[in-house]
This record gives sequence, C-alpha cells and structure tokens, in this order.
Amino acid sequence: MNKGKKLYEGKAKILYEGPEKGTAIQHFKDHATAFNNLKKSTVEGKGVLNNRISEHIFNNLNQIGIQTHLIRRLNMREQLVRLVEIIPVEFIVRNIATGSLTKKLGIADGTILSKPLLEYSYKNDDLGDPLVAREHLLEFKWIKNQKELDQINNYCLRINDFMLGMFRGIGIKLVDFKLEFGKTNINGVETILLADEISPDTCRLWDVVSEKKLDKDRFRKDLGNIIQAYQEVARRLGIIHEEGNISEVKFGKPKSIKIKNK
Repeated sequence: MNKGKKLYEGKAKILYEGPEKGTAIQHFKDHATAFNNLKKSTVEGKGVLNNRISEHIFNNLNQIGIQTHLIRRLNMREQLVRLVEIIPVEFIVRNIATGSLTKKLGIADGTILSKPLLEYSYKNDDLGDPLVAREHLLEFKWIKNQKELDQINNYCLRINDFMLGMFRGIGIKLVDFKLEFGKTNINGVETILLADEISPDTCRLWDVVSEKKLDKDRFRKDLGNIIQAYQEVARRLGIIHEEGNISEVKFGKPKSIKIKNK
C-alpha cells in the first residue's frame, strides 16, 4: 500500500497519510529512547515486534468493546489506522509500584497496590511530560468535560482488567502501562478511540517467577537482551513460536524464532 506524505514523526513511530480520507499508516521504527529522548539507540527488529504485539492486543480489545484506531496490519512494520486528533494526555495505570512512583514518593519498589492507580501526564517533551491533576485536564480543555474524562477513565480500568488476565495467563505480571486516546468523527458522531500502541515499549512486564523485566526497562537500566525480552513476550502471546517449551525466562543467544505472518 502506497504511503502519502509524512504527517508526524515521533520517537518510535512515523505517521503517514493513508489511502483514504480519515486514515493513516503507522510505521514502527527500531529506535529505542528513554528519559525524554536523552538516551537513544537502535534495536534491530524492535519495531516489527511492537507492531505485532500491539496489533494482537488492540484486536483483542476491539473484541471486548474497546474501540481503537486500528483498522488492520499492513505488513511487518505498518498498520492502517484511523486518523485521530490525539488528546495531549498520557493515561498511566499502575498495579505495582516501581519507576518514578517509587523515586518520587519513597514507596518500596515492587509494592502491590490495593487497587489500580490512575495517573495523568501532560504530553509535552519540553516540560518532561509532567504529572497533572484531573482539574488541570478540565481547566485547560485537554479533556472536554467530566463525562468525557469518566469515559476514558472507565476505558483505562477495563483495559487494565483485560490485560491483567491476559498476561497473568502467560506468566507475566502487568506492572504498569500508559495509554493514549484520540478523537475522530464516525458517522457524524465524535468518538474517542484508543490510539498509539500497547507493547513492551509502553508497558512494564515482569516474569511471574523470576521477575525478569520483559520491557523497555532493559534499555532504560542497561540490562541488555532487549530484543530477546520482546521476543519472549511475543512468543508467550502466541505471535511467534519456537521449538520446545520454556519454563522460565533465560536470556542468552536467541533461539531460532519464526514470526507468524497471519
């Protein structure tokens, strides 16, 4: 499928004009970044894995009634999506305390939270994506009204419930993750859609037994074996397969792995 002009380039993806009005082509890059782009590198194959993992999760969310921007995957690196106006807020859902939460508040790393904690971050790299209160979202019209905010909050918690079960079933703890939403017009009705991606780039994922990190923290913390961790998530989700059974995560020389091109 031919791409149109480039609409936007972020740290991990490029958005191009799609073949029809109201569509776009989302291209997944191999770039890895952290700390608001202060740390950056290239991890060969990361974009392919994120494309497939995000497609898998978005398709499952569509099936449980969460509307997403995904129309279909085009190839190993690209998706056809609905073009949306992104809400300038990252919605962060936490199930276990780690990362910035432990650093800023002195909470012990790995503390299991009594219920999911929902945070809001203003999407602005120049300001360091600061945490904001719900009153900021409404006051500065990043969210139109309380009804719209309640709808998105409900989506966040439903997505969390679904993904907790999905990852628990494959031996992975869903520690936390971020979501982005956008607006578009569908049949004359303004509609909020889940946008961006859900992948090891946007989630913290720990093996249930070993607590090995299977996400971008391997890049943030110089733990190495980044692509093997992403491959492990994809393998457990059934997106890629390899010979034999793995009862625990072991990182070393990667085995021969095939990606299902379905």
